[in-house]
Formats: sequence, C-alpha cells, structure tokens
Amino acid sequence: MDPTMTFDPILNASPVIQLHTAFALAAVLLTFAIFRLERGTRIHKTLGRIWVLSMALVALSSFWISEIQILGRFSPIHLLSVFVLVQLFFAVRAARRGDIQRHRRIMRGMVWGALVVAGAFTFLPGRTMFQIISGG
Repeated sequence: MDPTMTFDPILNASPVIQLHTAFALAAVLLTFAIFRLERGTRIHKTLGRIWVLSMALVALSSFWISEIQILGRFSPIHLLSVFVLVQLFFAVRAARRGDIQRHRRIMRGMVWGALVVAGAFTFLPGRTMFQIISGG
C-alpha cells in the first residue's frame, strides 16, 4: 500500500457517501466476476441481480449527494443517475424477454459509462477518491 494513501476521507465522509462508495465498489467487483462467468448460468443471473441492485443503490444514493450544485442542489451527474435507473429497467426487461443481445449491449454500456467513465471523475482533484489515493 502506498504510504501516502489514506482512507480518512471516506471514513470521515457522510454516511450517504460511504454507502454510495460501498455500492459502487461492490458493482465494480461484481463486474469483474460476472464478465469471467459463463453467461446464462444460475451464478451469472444471481450475481447479475446483485449487480443491478448495487447499481440502483449507487444511482439512488447519488440524489442525497450534492457537493457539486448547478441546478439547485443537483448537477449533471444526477442525469446520469436517472439514465442508469432507466437503463437498468430496460436491461433486465431485455434479459427476461430473451433479447440477450440488447441486454448485453445495455449492460456493457453501463459498465463503461456509469462505472468506468463516471468512476474516473471521482479521481479528479478535490473529490473523495482523489483524496484517498493522494493521501488527503
């Protein structure tokens, strides 16, 4: 572990930021597991359901985080949260209907857009994850 790295920023953050971070981390870890599994198996479906729940909780918890305020207490990131909730609905519906190509396309899009790209923004200076890796 980098000696300058500290978990104090997350330990001192509000409970909603701590939960938001925990749900996001769970979704990231589940993503790695799910992508390594054979598709359509019981374990894939079970972990997928947990992933969907984790992503929904990440999106929902964001509405109680208002560090960046542009439109009242909201920011453009909250539009992403709404988008994620809508996409989760369509992805689950596609899987249940057997439209696996659409399900796969939506899920991969959410991994790249909501986890990778949006997650990268949490490492910008001043944000909690940046403070963790930079030592505060």
